This record gives sequence, C-alpha cells and structure tokens, in this order.
Amino acid sequence: MTLDATLTPARDDVTRVLTTASVRTPSRGRTVLPDPGTEPIGPRRRVRGVPAEERFNLIGALCAALAVATLLFGWLTPMTGAIGWAVVAYLAFIAIYALLIILRADRLEVADRVMTALLYSAGALLLAALVFVVAFTLIRGFDAVTHLNFFVETMKFAGPLDPLTTGGIAHAIVGTLIQISIALAIAVPLGIATAVFMNEIGGRFARFVRTISDAMTALPSIVAGLFIYAAVITLVTQERSGFAASLAITVMMLPIIIRASDVVLRLVPGNLREASYALGASRWRTVWTVVLPTSRSGLATAVILGTARGVGETSPVLLTSGVTAVMNTNPFQGAMISLPLQVFDMVKSPEPTMIARGFGAAATLIALVLVLFVVARAIGGKGPGQLSPRRRRARAAASLDDLARIERRAATAAAAPAPASPSETTVDDSPRTSPSSHPRPAQENP
Repeated sequence: MTLDATLTPARDDVTRVLTTASVRTPSRGRTVLPDPGTEPIGPRRRVRGVPAEERFNLIGALCAALAVATLLFGWLTPMTGAIGWAVVAYLAFIAIYALLIILRADRLEVADRVMTALLYSAGALLLAALVFVVAFTLIRGFDAVTHLNFFVETMKFAGPLDPLTTGGIAHAIVGTLIQISIALAIAVPLGIATAVFMNEIGGRFARFVRTISDAMTALPSIVAGLFIYAAVITLVTQERSGFAASLAITVMMLPIIIRASDVVLRLVPGNLREASYALGASRWRTVWTVVLPTSRSGLATAVILGTARGVGETSPVLLTSGVTAVMNTNPFQGAMISLPLQVFDMVKSPEPTMIARGFGAAATLIALVLVLFVVARAIGGKGPGQLSPRRRRARAAASLDDLARIERRAATAAAAPAPASPSETTVDDSPRTSPSSHPRPAQENP
C-alpha cells in the first residue's frame, strides 16, 4: 500500500470537517443559512391583541373566581365584607387564569400572560379610582353647579343658611387664576433655565443645584407658606396678599418643573447638538434652536406637573393670603382666596347647602385644572417629527415659497448675458509707452 493511499481517507476527513465548519461558522460579510439539522422554529407569539382562546380563558377564570369568592364568603366560611370579597375574587382569578394557561403554553408565555393580566388590572384599578373620585365630586356638587349665580356671584351677601340660588365662588375663581398665573410666570422661565444650566453647563455647582432641587421636591407645603410669611409678609409687605400666595405656590412648583425639565433635556440626542455645532452654531444658539424645540412636548408635561402641584395648595394660601368673601383683583393688597381654600372653608360647615357649595367648588377646580392642562398641551404641541395638520400646511406653504424663489433666481440667471470667455478677449501686443514719451501739443498764444 502506497503512502498516498494511506493518507487519502485522512485527507477526506479533514476536508469534510473544514467544509462543515465553514458552513456553520458565520464569516464576515456573508449570509449564513441555518443548519437544517437544528430544531424547527416555534410558532410566532402574538404580542398584541387577544386571541379567541385567551378570551375564553379570561372569561372562564373570571366566572370561576367569582363563584369561588361567593362560596367562601356566603357558604363555607364566616368571612364578610365587600373589600375582602373583591380581594379573594381577584387572587382566585389570577390563580385560575395561570392554571388555564399552563395547560397549553410554555413557561415564558405563562409569565407573559400573567404579568399582562396584573398590569391591566392595576391600570383598571387606577382608572376606577379616578372615575370614582371625579364622579363622587360631580354628583355631590351637581345641585350647586346647576345655578348660574354660583359662577358669577361672591359670598359677600350669602350666609350658611341661604339657599343655593344666592352666592357663588366667582371671587375664588378669579383669585386662583391670578395666583397661578403669577406663579407660572415666575416658575416656568426659572425652572427651565435651571434645567438648561444643569444639562448644558454642568460642573460641581450644577450637581449641588440638582441635589437641592431633588430635596425640595419633598418639601411640605406648610413649610413653604411659613417661609414666605416670615421672609415676605413679616419683613417686606406687612400684610397678606395674593402675590405672597403666588410666591408660596412658586416655591412648591419650582422643584417639580426643574426635575421634570432636567429629565426631558437629558433625553435629547447628542448627535443633534453635534450637528448644530458642526454648522457653526454657538452653545446658546444650539440650546435655543435645537434642544428646546426638540423637548417642547416634554417641557409642556413638566409645566403641567408643576401646575397640578401648585393649583391644589391650600395651607400656603391660608398662611399668606387668608380667607375673604369679596372679590379682590389686586394681588398686592388685601386677602385673596383660591378655590382649594374656598372648598376647605365651605365643607367644614355643618350646613348641607355649604357642603354642596364646597363640592361644587371642587368640581369647578377639576374643570379649571383640565382646561389648564389642555391649554398647556396645545402650546407644547407634539413631539419632534410629529407635526400637527396646521404646522404641516405651514411647512408645505413655506416649501412652495422656496421653490418659487429658486425658480425666479434660475430664470434671472438664464436671462442675464453670459460673460465673455478668455479666448474671445483681444490682447494688445503693441508696446506700451509711458505718458512722458508722447510729445505734448503746442499751445497757441492768444
């Protein structure tokens, strides 16, 4: 047997191994097909929507949970109470639903479906609580808000025993609008400027400011009221006023706006700043034309959160402005009541008519906050790249104007005479002489 015949099987085995490795090992720049010997890919899992099988599982688990809770609370055990019944029914629903999924799904899908049910349940619970609070307030204050005088009159000539056809909360509505407007005029520019400083400048002092703003987020409202009372009323104005209440509300709103704006500005992509710097823009030009417009919707959300914190404050207004039953439109002189303080002053009365007025004032406050939120959202607009129909039409009109201007410039350039080429210009080869070499003409004597 020759040497070649001996090495041929070994050479074939090495070639087969190298060929298999080259097929299974991905190489750079090549598309590698999957090995047909591997396990088949499982069915595609739906991450959105609820199939018919899941609907039957949900309905069956819900019916079984209600039956189990009813048996435990009505027949088998002495347990009573609606809250306990709801808790037991919910726990039984989760357990039965997980058991139904385990029978026909793997562990990953079971965890996915159970967590989805828990999250949907949490969202439904929060929505139900919100609807209950709003509905309870509207129902209790329905008798008061159905009278027009409730929105256009004050409590100057109305007492606790007077009917709902007398008196109103016009002075509280005006006071709330004035106080929250002054607070927004101070807190919004200062808060956004502070957030821009912490993000664009940075440094040790910026970290210190961020720490202080985070600590002020948990500041009790009564402390803010006492601070304004001691620093402004006692030392400067010597009287309570709506402006002092606005300053106290500003102290409560400012940390919320700073913190929320700081988070929003951090989300602006860095490549947008780099592109602006590459075009030659300065730092503040980049902030004004790139960073702030990109985070416009997020800054509107920050203002909404700050407004929600400030518009519902009661104790700072009580300390710095006081309670009054008359209309006061001067924020620098005299007491000026707000809607939350008016609600507190009315519901503490034992008379049913005053309690109804208090719930009516609370319903008005909810509507006022909703209007402020809608206005802030409309001003803030949509996120980057999401244009409203009005802005889309404006962009289209601007594009048409640019196209017309470009066409006019092209037509003007085409109508202008072409400059002479260098080959067409004549060159004078005659020797140049200085002016002194030419003889001057003789002047005739007169």
